[in-house]
Amino acid sequence: LLVNFTDYLDTGLFLDHRPTRARIGELAKGKRFLNLFAYTCTASVFAAAGGAVATTSVDLSRTYLDWARRNFELNGFRDSSRHRLLQEDVLEWLEAPVRERYDVVFLDPPTLSRSKRMEGELDVQRDHVKLIWSTLRRLAPGGLLIFSTNFRKFRLDAAALAELDVKDVTSATIPKDFARDQKIHQCFEIRVRSAAAQANDPA
Repeated sequence: LLVNFTDYLDTGLFLDHRPTRARIGELAKGKRFLNLFAYTCTASVFAAAGGAVATTSVDLSRTYLDWARRNFELNGFRDSSRHRLLQEDVLEWLEAPVRERYDVVFLDPPTLSRSKRMEGELDVQRDHVKLIWSTLRRLAPGGLLIFSTNFRKFRLDAAALAELDVKDVTSATIPKDFARDQKIHQCFEIRVRSAAAQANDPA
């Protein structure tokens, strides 16, 4: 994976997500994978390497998607029809008509982000319930949503997601070198219990 340690803050690689990327690689075999707020698509590359039949990565930044394309190519994945990179506002893209569903979805939003779809800006604490339900519209039956956030004060609204099967997997996704900093991220595996729950999209 291409990393940048000299020019600016974005290195291209989130070190605390190593176990999560490995998990995605295992889960993605034979599956359709969706990566939202994809950054440089390191998770998508792991999905492709794990045997995903197709990956779709969505991010608004052309810089990050160019970086992502190079990451794919370095790993031998040059078929853009199988590994799509979409320069889109994730929130707008989620609200568009659903034409394709995915078996594994990785949702790792920024803590704060400006978007034309939101009043002011995306706030992961305030908006995570709507964001999760919107993402579930893209999930295939029996699929898995992996939701992660680096907001250190984040508290999942369990009541608003009570119809879903939500498993806190944070402890299993913290690498040993981050063990002293357990707040580096939180991670949840979310599944829809029934078709009725998936239809209950507040949007």
